[in-house]
Amino acid sequence: MPAYEKKGYLTDDFKFFYLEDKKSHTFSYHYHEFDKIIIFLKGRVDYMIEGKTYPLFPHDIIFVSRNDLHKPIIDPKETYERIILYIAPGFLDRYKKDNADLYHCFHFAKKTQTHVMRFSEIKFEHLITPIHKLNEALATDDFAKDLYVRLLFLEFFILLNRAVGQNPLTDPTALYDKKTVELLAYINKNLFDDLAIENLSQKFYISKYYMMRKFKSETGYTLHQYILHKRLLLCRDFIRQEMPLTKICFECGFKDYSTFSRAFKSLFHCTPREYKKNLN
Repeated sequence: MPAYEKKGYLTDDFKFFYLEDKKSHTFSYHYHEFDKIIIFLKGRVDYMIEGKTYPLFPHDIIFVSRNDLHKPIIDPKETYERIILYIAPGFLDRYKKDNADLYHCFHFAKKTQTHVMRFSEIKFEHLITPIHKLNEALATDDFAKDLYVRLLFLEFFILLNRAVGQNPLTDPTALYDKKTVELLAYINKNLFDDLAIENLSQKFYISKYYMMRKFKSETGYTLHQYILHKRLLLCRDFIRQEMPLTKICFECGFKDYSTFSRAFKSLFHCTPREYKKNLN
């Protein structure tokens, strides 16, 4: 199994970073236990997310949902400037109303199978205004600073979701193999079904050997590794939801508990029972 690296865990409701650097850094595929938004400002960067490669342009907004496997490819000759927002699981749900779901932008990205959205310059400047204010507020010790920062963070998400509801340009420059992306979408939609290589090959009318080679070349990991990894990430989520471990094992496609436990420990460095105990 490749070293799918977990990059950090969020202890606050959200985090904000303004970063500008010019250095050589090679990333491996990794995932986060939180949702992430990147506001790309400057540089030469290709962002690879779940089988698609996005050459970024200034003012692109990148959506990386929790558990999405991704990595940036950065040209070290140019300054890489970006704003990064980390959102803890469930944080935006606290403000959910019947006609207002602040996670809509992430749901829209999933529904349209995109991870990058591009807005007009006027709309982008409108969107970014609370982010500039937030950056300034974080550098002060003014009255009610924490509350003001939270309000600005929520204001940005309100404006972002309004903008997403007005048909932004999605997948503006995405590079991908159509058959591989269709295969990825099918796998993620049917993770609990029998995803044997032979069955996938028949469903997509391609040679299993060609399919396996193509998948590896387009995504960086084998079909078996990808399916196993995605199933285990869902297993971890189910444990957090207090589902019984035996039920999780079989509903996630494992034939016996010992196989499930070994695979879980290989990825998360603890058994399912140990993970559940640590949560409690």
